[in-house]
Amino acid sequence: MGPACRLCRRENQKLFLRGDKCNSAKCPLIRRGFPPGIHGPDARTGRMTGYGIQLREKQKAKRIYGILERQFRNYFNKAVRKKGDTTQEIVRSLERRLDNVVFRLGFSRSRKEARILVGHGHFNLNGQKVNIPSHSLKVGDTVEVIERKQETPFFKDVIAVRLEKQQVPSWLSLDVKKWQGKVLRMPEGEDLKQGFDPKLIIEYYSR
Repeated sequence: MGPACRLCRRENQKLFLRGDKCNSAKCPLIRRGFPPGIHGPDARTGRMTGYGIQLREKQKAKRIYGILERQFRNYFNKAVRKKGDTTQEIVRSLERRLDNVVFRLGFSRSRKEARILVGHGHFNLNGQKVNIPSHSLKVGDTVEVIERKQETPFFKDVIAVRLEKQQVPSWLSLDVKKWQGKVLRMPEGEDLKQGFDPKLIIEYYSR
């Protein structure tokens, strides 16, 4: 809740929470590259403990994907119970969220916007209307903008221009003419590299 740009300044890292603004000269992190607060650029920044570093990585991930603590803890618990690398599994689960896939396909300018669009019922999943942003996609699932929504000014004038130059991850495919995306495979390797260290998140929850 509250101004999203303060979150980027707190982490001293672009979390890309405001879409196009994050890539412009108006980005507050560029103009005011210090943590938010009444002390401004004169605020003291002491050396963080190991716990503090782990906490910050966890907060980054939560803020990037726009989820609450209880949801994030559930992703950790599920990842621990699965076979394989827990650090990869937790990121894979976050990437497979419907709102994230909508963002990755270019149907929105930010994950927050994607979550709103999904909640308002702008998309079909495998031909059926869906309004649950946290829905986890699997291989073969297709996501498409509902036909009557494609003609709205937002999609026709704003998103259509972006789709022509949208670069989607290798685990997804995009059909611009059909306003449709598909999950080709599970995210692996380079697909799982994000702006945070999942190993530190696992260490935080394993204390």
